[in-house]
Amino acid sequence: MVDVIVAALAAGATAGVSGTASEAVKDAYGVLKALLRRRFTGREAARAALEAEQTEPGVWQAAIGQDLQDCGAATDEQVLAAARELLSLVDPRVGATFTIGSVQGAAGQFNAPVSFDMRSQLPPPPPVAG
Repeated sequence: MVDVIVAALAAGATAGVSGTASEAVKDAYGVLKALLRRRFTGREAARAALEAEQTEPGVWQAAIGQDLQDCGAATDEQVLAAARELLSLVDPRVGATFTIGSVQGAAGQFNAPVSFDMRSQLPPPPPVAG
């Protein structure tokens, strides 16, 4: 879910830079960044990158993607809810739709929460001779 967080950070920064951000967007962006600052305790490079008002998701991904994963933010429901809220405020048409480049081999657009079964798949049983 790193993709959702970096998309929200980029969307919030873009809205702020373009001057189109409403108070609700500014507040939601501030909430998301505050939650991430707490998660980044002891990760000074990540905290510094978080303050860099970057507008490109790829740059956010490169700068803090691994930190989001390592500190548990990518699975923190409060962080993810704040990211989704920000995305829906920036573009209500987006709602809960996120385009994800690749997650465990899946690629495309997911319109609802997606889970991946990472267990090994057993082959089908051999046909019964008869």
